[in-house]
Amino acid sequence: MVLEDRMISVQMLERQLMMQNEMRERQMAMQIAWSREFLKYFGTFFGIAAVSLTAGAIKKKKPAFLFPIVPLGFVLTYQYDMGYGTLIQRMKGEAENILETEKSKLQLPKGMITFENLEKARREQSKFFIDK
Repeated sequence: MVLEDRMISVQMLERQLMMQNEMRERQMAMQIAWSREFLKYFGTFFGIAAVSLTAGAIKKKKPAFLFPIVPLGFVLTYQYDMGYGTLIQRMKGEAENILETEKSKLQLPKGMITFENLEKARREQSKFFIDK
């Protein structure tokens, strides 16, 4: 009986983990899809801006008109890398590196939250409301 309960518990945990992973994958897919969609609109804007700024620079003989193309180019490149490039894989690799080598940077202030800390805070908060 105890073994059966434990097996059911493990199965429920596995299902919950699978569901959480499925949700994470869907969120990542939405983020990549958003980047691809944004890239279409921003790419069009960038193309029109680049042609217009280049024409203005030639017409007015002021190369300073070309300056906005540089930061806009960085945004375009980032969005392309996010939607079609290797940015996600590089970010994943960096996150894995942080988890392995810089664990101390991930710790919460005052350490991990415990049930006792939550109960203490809850009691203090309820005492605060009762006193008023």
